[in-house]
Amino acid sequence: MTTILAIDQGTSATKAVVVDGAGRMLGLAELPVRPTYLPGGGVEQNPRELLDSVLNAGRKAVAQAGVRIDGVTMANQGETVLAWDPGTGEPLSNAIVWQDRRSQGVCDELAGDGRRIADTTGLVLDPYFSAPKMAWLRRNVTGEGVVTTSDSWIVHHLTGQFVTDAATASRSLVTRLDDVEWDRDLLELFQLGEERLPRIVACDELVGRTSAFGGDVPVGGLVVDQQAALLAENCLTAGDAKCTFGTGAFLLANTGGSAARSTAGLAASVAWRVRGETTYCFDGQVYTAASAVRWMQDLGFIRTPADLDTVAADDSEGVLCVPALAGLAAPWWRPDAKAAFTGMTLSTGPHHLVLAVLQGIAAQVATLGELVTGDLGQPLTRLRADGGLTRSRVLMQAVADLAQVPIDVYPSQHATPLGAVALARAALDPSLSLRDAVDGWEPSTSYEPRWSAEQAREFRARWDGAVAATLTREGER
Repeated sequence: MTTILAIDQGTSATKAVVVDGAGRMLGLAELPVRPTYLPGGGVEQNPRELLDSVLNAGRKAVAQAGVRIDGVTMANQGETVLAWDPGTGEPLSNAIVWQDRRSQGVCDELAGDGRRIADTTGLVLDPYFSAPKMAWLRRNVTGEGVVTTSDSWIVHHLTGQFVTDAATASRSLVTRLDDVEWDRDLLELFQLGEERLPRIVACDELVGRTSAFGGDVPVGGLVVDQQAALLAENCLTAGDAKCTFGTGAFLLANTGGSAARSTAGLAASVAWRVRGETTYCFDGQVYTAASAVRWMQDLGFIRTPADLDTVAADDSEGVLCVPALAGLAAPWWRPDAKAAFTGMTLSTGPHHLVLAVLQGIAAQVATLGELVTGDLGQPLTRLRADGGLTRSRVLMQAVADLAQVPIDVYPSQHATPLGAVALARAALDPSLSLRDAVDGWEPSTSYEPRWSAEQAREFRARWDGAVAATLTREGER
């Protein structure tokens, strides 16, 4: 049976799992990688820390498994970029994380081309995506070497190859959505026309070999972390949707083989390219989920994320939170937005604020679900959920209540690496269909809405009003 080492290189941690052909997890290791938050919206990571975490977590998982691995795969952050020397592999900058907002000026300069960019790429012109950060690096840090997403740098260290996968490339703002190729005109627009860019590979392609984890094994099945989770949760049919609750919260819906554009400001990108066919998805982002929880932890509201459900009040007593600690994404696309609490009185305590933050995250997810419903032309009947914050019953119930759909929680905390495992299986065995490569599952817990539709509408109307007031204040500054 084929045994795969899958690495999930995320924003807050790098996780490595070893999974055999029967879907049994034989080894697991996780190492933290904490970003540095800078004034002015900067968010950076030490590239060496990222690479060391990949190597060390992978080696620990393999040692724990005690078996020979047959292949290595990796899911990556998607839009995090850095400059590096392709000759030596040495980083020439810090990694600029997807949450970083310092390239807003680049986007402002190109605002007149926003419609053209959206029509070509399926994406909204925003610092969240790769190209603005690449351009910012070139203007402000270095003109040397190459500037790519972090996956290309890590895979180069593992294999010596210079590649990125189709899903990651589609998150760049310089890739044509319809044929998933670099767009020369858009590269020129971002002043990246002279850049050497990695080869775009399919998600079921073997891209090279590595001996970094023992033996000499193939590397393949590369993909963005959120798309990997979409696959692991068996969202294989158009209309299937999931939300991952990690550093941020990310709702993705499979749109099948159609490279449709969103009419509601959602991102449209590649879910995966397998067996010569491209599957697409809509996605919406909540920039701060677990990072908002960490913020509450740093302020002393909770000691650990495990305290959320015991600390959160049963009722917020009118307190609302817009947890825009790193701006707001769809449908607002306001990187300048700031977090805000409203409705506080002298009787307000930390337990009310904790609940308000969780409900603010849930309200954003519910908004994304509504936008997806409009774009798909059909309602979501259920929403699958994964990630560390699914352990919070309060948060999951709030999502069910505000989105007015049942929430099915994935039974493993490792959806992202398990999705990458499925793609690696497909890469190693061309006779295997993608559906057969994915392990089946049943939800560990399901949450049915407890609020009436009227209660949900009333809360969301008040919360939408809080968002509008917050954005108005920011616009007046």
